[in-house]
Amino acid sequence: MRHVTEPSASIPGLLKKLSRRAEWAGGAPIANILMARTLAQPDVISLAAGFVEHNSLPVEWVEEAFRRIWANRSHALAALQYGTTSGYLPLREAILERLRQADGLSAAEHRASVDQMVITAGSNQLLYLLAEALLDPGDIVLCGAPSYFVFLGLIQSLGARTVGVATDYQGLIPEALEDRLDELERHGELDRVKAIYVASYFDNPTGVSLAADRRAALVEIAHRWSRRHRIYIIEDWAYRDLRYEGEDIRSVWTHDVSGETVIVTGSFSKSFSPGLRVGWGLLPRSLLEPVLALKGHLDFGSANFNQVVLATVLQNGWFDKHVTRLRAIYHEKVATIVSALESYLPPILDVHYEAPKGGLYVWVRLPEEIDTGVDGPLFQAAVNEGVLYVPGEYCFPAEGEPVRRHYLRLSFAMPDCDRLRCGVERLSRALRAVVQCD
Repeated sequence: MRHVTEPSASIPGLLKKLSRRAEWAGGAPIANILMARTLAQPDVISLAAGFVEHNSLPVEWVEEAFRRIWANRSHALAALQYGTTSGYLPLREAILERLRQADGLSAAEHRASVDQMVITAGSNQLLYLLAEALLDPGDIVLCGAPSYFVFLGLIQSLGARTVGVATDYQGLIPEALEDRLDELERHGELDRVKAIYVASYFDNPTGVSLAADRRAALVEIAHRWSRRHRIYIIEDWAYRDLRYEGEDIRSVWTHDVSGETVIVTGSFSKSFSPGLRVGWGLLPRSLLEPVLALKGHLDFGSANFNQVVLATVLQNGWFDKHVTRLRAIYHEKVATIVSALESYLPPILDVHYEAPKGGLYVWVRLPEEIDTGVDGPLFQAAVNEGVLYVPGEYCFPAEGEPVRRHYLRLSFAMPDCDRLRCGVERLSRALRAVVQCD
C-alpha cells in the first residue's frame, strides 16, 4: 500500500495559507494569556483576569435547579434536547420582564416583544454576531477611549476598525462623539460608521457609568447622523446588576423611541455563573433576521440545558438572592482594594483612581513616564513580585484618541481580601523598583 504524506510534510517551504480573518485576529489575546497564567500559577495574585469570586459561585441554586428539572421526566428530556436558535422561551420571557423592572417601566411603556430577545453563549457571542451582521472590512465602530479590550480585538478580527471617542468620569462625552463624526464626514468616511459601542453601567475597564443626562443625547446624535444608513448604538449591560452604591439609572434603550437604534446586550457570566455561558440580546426588529441567520449557521441555538437551568433559577427568585449576596461581597472588596491603594502606593507618585460604585474594576492612572505595557519595566517587575494587571494600552481603540500607556486595570473580583491587599502591596513594590531604576 502506497504511503501518502501531507503536502506540507513533503514539499519544503510550502506556506500555510490562512484566511484574512485569521490573520486579522493576530495572536492570542492578552485576556487569554492572563487568564491562562492565573489558572496555571496559583501563587501569582491576579489583579488582571476578569474572573468572578470563586467561592460565591451559586452551587446550591444550580443544584436545586437540577432537582426541579429532574423531578419531571418530560421536562428533563426537553431540557436535554435541541432548543431553538432564538433561545428557550421561558428564559427570554423572564429576562424581558427583568429589563422592564430594571428601567421602572409599565407593561405599556415597555415597547419590546419577546421575539426580539435572543439567547447566546455569553454576551461576546452576540457582540461577534452583531459585528458579522453590520460590518464589512474597513467599517468603523466608535468606542470610548478607553473601552472593553476584548470587543476591540473582536472588531479587529473582522477587518473592521475601532475609532476612539474621548471619555471622562461620566462616560462617553457627547460633544466629543459629535466632533468625531464631523471629522469622519470631512474625511469622507461617515458612510463607514456602522455603530457606537458603550458599556453604560460600570464600564470595563474604568468602572464608570454613562451619566444619566448623556444617555438621551447619545441616541439623538445617532439618529441625526444616520443619513444614508442607520448608525446603531450597542449598549452593553454586562455589569448592571453589580451596583454597590447609588441609585440605578434608566438605560440608553429607554430613550430610543423608535426602538430601531439601540441594541442591548447582557450576560449572566458576572452576575451568576460564567460556566453556564448564557448571554442575551434585545435587538431592533431590522436586525433579528440577519443575526438569527448567522447564529443558525454557527450553533443551531445555544446550549438548551444551560438555558433551562437559568430560567429555573430566575423563575424561583434565586437569582436575586444570589445578586444580593454578590453585592455585599464585592462591596467589601472595593473597600479593601481602595484602602490598599491608599496605604501602599508610593506617596511621591501622582497616581489617580476612582472608587467604583459597581462592576469589577479599578482604573489607575500613573505618571506618564511609567510605561505599564507588557514590554515595559513595570509589567516585568510586577511579574517578578508575583502580581498581574491588565496594561491600559490594550483598552484604547486603534484610531481616534491617542493610546495611553500609563494606565492599568485592576480586577478585585477573584482574590479574597487578604490576597487583594497582598497583591496591591506587591504592585507597590514593583512601582518603587521602577521609580528607583529611573
